Amino acid sequence: MSEVFISKPVMWAPGLENDPEKWSEWLTGAADIEKSKAAPKLEYTDPMFRRRLSQVSKMTVHVIHDFSEKYGLDKDTKVIFVSLRGEIAREFSINQGIIEEKTILPAGFSLSVFNTPVALASIALGLTGGYSAVYPSKSDFSYALKTAAAPVLCGSEKKVLLVYADELVPECYGVDSTPLSFAALLSCEKAESNVELADIIEEKSPVDFLKALLKRCGSDV
Repeated sequence: MSEVFISKPVMWAPGLENDPEKWSEWLTGAADIEKSKAAPKLEYTDPMFRRRLSQVSKMTVHVIHDFSEKYGLDKDTKVIFVSLRGEIAREFSINQGIIEEKTILPAGFSLSVFNTPVALASIALGLTGGYSAVYPSKSDFSYALKTAAAPVLCGSEKKVLLVYADELVPECYGVDSTPLSFAALLSCEKAESNVELADIIEEKSPVDFLKALLKRCGSDV
């Protein structure tokens, strides 16, 4: 894994948004991510497109867009999308409709599949490199990291964009969840401020991974 490097990430989460100062405070424990359904506004997309997007899909589109704006991103770069729960709020709504009304709407179902967020990002941002959607085995984020790094490590890709996103879990599930998204480039080439992925590859949660990455990238969040 020593031949794979990871860039500085771009992040978005409720309460912290795109504010570097707030993210720095979060890194030191002085600020928290809000447990809310807030999502990026995506003002750079068509209103008809974004109005039906879920929190997780909006966050996914946003971090890819922001990474491209901040660091540049070739449209043909492959994207590896990682999520622990995917479109869980939409899936809950569908299940509720099946139980209570014995029906399911095709439009709702089509936007509930696991790869929905990255597929919508590809459409919204004109990405042409293709994507993979990865669920971390046993909810261990390190497995997804190794999967994302594999194409770079074996030489089939020079770089891939790692994108993680999870939304707030509906309260009825009784799960403590953190709505969060980030994007970072995995590459075979060492660049300024990049770090070796091997140093943080074993982090088992996306929150711990992001904190470890930010600390190694330096104080300039």
